[in-house]
Amino acid sequence: MRELLATAAERAIRYLERLNERGVAPDSTVVAHLAELAIPLPDHPSPADETLALLDSYSAATMAMAGPRFFGFVIGGALPATLAANWLASAWDQNSALAEVTPLTAKLEDVALCWLREILGLPSGTGVGFVTGATMANFTCLAAARHSVLAQAGWDVEAHGMFGAPDVTVVVGEEAHPTLFKSLGLAGFGRNRVVRVPVDEQGRMRADMFPNLSGPTIVCLQAGNVNTGA
Repeated sequence: MRELLATAAERAIRYLERLNERGVAPDSTVVAHLAELAIPLPDHPSPADETLALLDSYSAATMAMAGPRFFGFVIGGALPATLAANWLASAWDQNSALAEVTPLTAKLEDVALCWLREILGLPSGTGVGFVTGATMANFTCLAAARHSVLAQAGWDVEAHGMFGAPDVTVVVGEEAHPTLFKSLGLAGFGRNRVVRVPVDEQGRMRADMFPNLSGPTIVCLQAGNVNTGA
């Protein structure tokens, strides 16, 4: 085990050290070789070191997101400290569903959430949590808003669902993130049953174009825009 893990670390370090020597995007010829991975399911397992070497042989087919020259998304590359901590966390292999079972990871998550509340200036009792990405972040917010507006209208959505519920108007900006519309579909609102508000050059909703509304309403605002950085 020690030799295998040490080899994996060496291969990972070598990959990172060579990022500045290659292009950010993988070469098309390298990507074409990925078709070689589509083999029938093997009858027997392969030695772990051989599998590791095989994976490493395709490292050139990655996008150099870990380097300083990738600007394709709004994320940055991982810092060495976070990568090292991630390796250690992977070795812990904790299924962090309950604090009683995984006390360390539960405490670390709680501390991180408290720090986020402090950074954002939120009240100490604010409910917070980590999600898997933008889709589930939007879905979580929509679920909370759905509960609130329908409860105010006298409807228990958790007990009775959306069938027969009062109509809810959902307002979005013209340049809302695609994951919002996906989440609207998942939450039962429908992707097309929204009121779109024109935005300015920074992607912000124009207050002068905001519609007159009545009844249960959810307004979906976003802090920033992936196109403008507003």
